Amino acid sequence: MKVGFIGYGNMAQAIAQGLTRAQAVDGNDIVACAAHFDKLERNIAAVGGTAMHTPQEVVAAADMVVVAIKPYQVEDVLAPMAGALADDSKMLVSLAAGWDLARYQTLFGGAATGIHIQCTIPNTPMAVAQGVLICENVNTLTPSQCQGFVDLFSRISLIEEVDTAHMGIAMCIAGCAPAFTDMYLEALGDAGVKYGLQRATAYRLAAKMIEGVGALCLDSGVHPGAMKDAVCSPGGTTIKGVAELENRAFRGAVISAVDAIEQG
Repeated sequence: MKVGFIGYGNMAQAIAQGLTRAQAVDGNDIVACAAHFDKLERNIAAVGGTAMHTPQEVVAAADMVVVAIKPYQVEDVLAPMAGALADDSKMLVSLAAGWDLARYQTLFGGAATGIHIQCTIPNTPMAVAQGVLICENVNTLTPSQCQGFVDLFSRISLIEEVDTAHMGIAMCIAGCAPAFTDMYLEALGDAGVKYGLQRATAYRLAAKMIEGVGALCLDSGVHPGAMKDAVCSPGGTTIKGVAELENRAFRGAVISAVDAIEQG
């Protein structure tokens, strides 16, 4: 499958890196366009892909067209290409926040019936095949396109379907919260350094711990509260740290951060 990116910023690069790293797509089968061609050439060379000058060239070359531009750019860039996208051999995969199937159908008007669309929200850990891909639970892909989509992205991510109304909150948890987790990882690293660990060692320990806790939760299905309780011995060291986090409103701060995104 030939994958084309309209826009090649951090998220598009993460997906391209993940797909090639997992050998789901050959680098020669990746094309992209972006506003700054020189920068694009340097970035796409990292996966062995081809830089193109225009979105029209990407649509013509690709079987899967990935919309990876800013949400406010989508209308101006894609509206003129409705006819080219109305091709049974092509699918459009959107990464643009706030763009759902109904909004694309309104944009494309009468041509929408011939355009195969799946709206998604990805996250950057897809670069190392440990990502999450939120998918709107309605799409206009053909059955074979659906299978191809799942076969491709399941190599680098957990695919989770949600209804249109909950795409925003799902984006907060899977797409925005990596930044919160990065802050937590950095804080643990700082704490390790405070007590004498080398920073690189502290970061490795913290990063692997976060990865392992997530893997254990997914594999076991155990409630996170029960997982926490299993680490907290009566009168032990861990419960003292947990109590201090409660005193500092750790969980409330996380929820407030999500509120700030959803309500902002």
